[in-house]
Amino acid sequence: MADNARAKRLADLIREVVAQKLQRGIKDPRLGTHVTITDTRVTGDLREATVFYTVYGDDEERAAAAAGLESAKGILRSEVGRAAGVKFTPTLTFVADALPDTARTIEDLLDKARQSDEKVREASAGARYAGEADPYRKPGAEDGTDDADETDDSTE
Repeated sequence: MADNARAKRLADLIREVVAQKLQRGIKDPRLGTHVTITDTRVTGDLREATVFYTVYGDDEERAAAAAGLESAKGILRSEVGRAAGVKFTPTLTFVADALPDTARTIEDLLDKARQSDEKVREASAGARYAGEADPYRKPGAEDGTDDADETDDSTE
């Protein structure tokens, strides 16, 4: 079992090598400048690597990029093996990163919350307190009703 620091270093190396090879070395038109490698994770035994990527474009371009990455998997793995110099080159698995979709969903929810806050702010613009601004009694206030003066004198 390899240590976590070694797995992290290997994951960083894989991310860099795959990104550089996609940018300069592979002539597949499906893998143009639209593919971005976002993260890489390696298992503890250094046998499998998961490469997360995003694609700038619509669903058709995402599907084409996924097919292009699958077809270039062997070339990318051999390039990683050459750069890493490890005994066993990890197998590469490409997974579309859900981060952009999640970020878009969060932004939509935040916009809804801002709109709701604005509606509440507009509704409360001319509002006043139901009673006084400060409804609590203060000690020593001379309003004529003091609890200490209200003793029951009828028992005498």
